[in-house]
Amino acid sequence: MKNIFYILLLTTQFFFAQNGFETGNDLYQKGKYNEAVAAYENVLKSKKQSAELYFNLGNSYYKLNKVAPAIYNYEKALVLSPNDSDVLTNLRFAQKRTIDEVKVIPKVGFGKLLRDFTAIYHYNTWAWISVSFSVLFLLSFLGYYFSQLTLSKRIFFFGMFIMFVLLLISVAAAIFENSHYKNEIPAVVFAEMIEVKAEPQRSASNVVTLHEGTKVFVKETVENWKKIQLTDGTEGWIETSAIKEVK
Repeated sequence: MKNIFYILLLTTQFFFAQNGFETGNDLYQKGKYNEAVAAYENVLKSKKQSAELYFNLGNSYYKLNKVAPAIYNYEKALVLSPNDSDVLTNLRFAQKRTIDEVKVIPKVGFGKLLRDFTAIYHYNTWAWISVSFSVLFLLSFLGYYFSQLTLSKRIFFFGMFIMFVLLLISVAAAIFENSHYKNEIPAVVFAEMIEVKAEPQRSASNVVTLHEGTKVFVKETVENWKKIQLTDGTEGWIETSAIKEVK
């Protein structure tokens, strides 16, 4: 009886979440952006999320000229779908409305190549790819073990070797991407204007002034302060209430 209750509960939650998403889409199409935001936010309150949901919510905030929430939700969408061209395009449009022009220091060398490669997929996807290669490795081994022909044995042995190498690469990519996901904490400035301090206290000297919508990376937390780094490498301390972490 309990199992039936849980199934009905999950089905009901999914139905209302899906219905709320479609309602938000309909309101957006009618130009009722505040109502669309409310509908999408209600879906998020039901613990349902997707890249499309965050993308549409970001679009609604963008139409309302709310830069920080728009950028924040585009960034949330990219966490779930890193290579989505539509999200990346709209994010660039939203960033043009920000006041701060922070340069991005490009990464170079082997580290960049490694990051570009592992960023192709989410670490969960890399994990499933690893499982697939392990299954193919097992099938190649079985083919090698039971094959009676010399040529087929050589082919299956070569297949085992290839699958093993690909398995190692995919496992390493999953581990690297998971580590990167946990260690990199992007955030968006929600305060209209905030001073970044040299130390975690209001009396400290100012490092830089940031405005709404600027993206930063959280490095450390001390009480009500966050140590952040800008895309140009500048570091400083900002009050926790001034930013909102993307993940």
